[in-house]
Amino acid sequence: MNAKFATALTWFGLPVYVWQGLAIRRKTIRPTPPSSQQVEPIAGEGKPLRLLLVGDSSAAGVGVDDINASLGGHLPRLLANQSGRPVEIEIIGSNSATAGQIRDNVIPHIKKRNFSHIIVNIGTNDAKNFHTVKRFYKEFGTLLYALNARFPRSNIIWSGIMDMQAIPVLPSPLNRILGIRSRALMACGETLCRERLATIPDGEWDPRESNFSLDGFHASTQGYQEWAQILANHILKGPDSGNS
Repeated sequence: MNAKFATALTWFGLPVYVWQGLAIRRKTIRPTPPSSQQVEPIAGEGKPLRLLLVGDSSAAGVGVDDINASLGGHLPRLLANQSGRPVEIEIIGSNSATAGQIRDNVIPHIKKRNFSHIIVNIGTNDAKNFHTVKRFYKEFGTLLYALNARFPRSNIIWSGIMDMQAIPVLPSPLNRILGIRSRALMACGETLCRERLATIPDGEWDPRESNFSLDGFHASTQGYQEWAQILANHILKGPDSGNS
């Protein structure tokens, strides 16, 4: 089936989306981010890797109790262990954030620094909120422009959008509806990254049950570690910039 046609058909499932979505909100745990968003710098030799992780609740570490067990906690340790270099990370995550909200309300307020890499974790809420491909193209596309303008020496990495059909907490047919929409936004994001000087890691972490937290939506410690390893591999095989 044509992807554009399949995405259009999901609008007929909107009543199901609302009904099942509200039921999930009533029944499931709604975890908060770890109380601290600070991860201690790691010493090493050579040029430092200075990371910014920005985005939604997964960037903030929702799903685990300790920020060191999150994506932003695992990633510096993996990079330091594999490269021997100093690594530091700044984490700015916002619950329920979409691409447009990060562009308008977060990026302008981040202090300018020579980040070597900026990891952007965004898109799941855009899919979940039924944002159209046209809207995502505009909002994510201008987010990439804003990042490149504000941090021109940084390597921009988009972590992509997991196929939401695989998320355990989502019942059928809601999972299929959101799966179609997430795949459409992912394809759009891939095009934008090619056009606007951003990269995407190969592969994604395994959506098996043990990789999800108790809410069945956010990653567990194990899931975040697998995700961080994918990002670490991508960073270490790519170019360095902004390491002055």
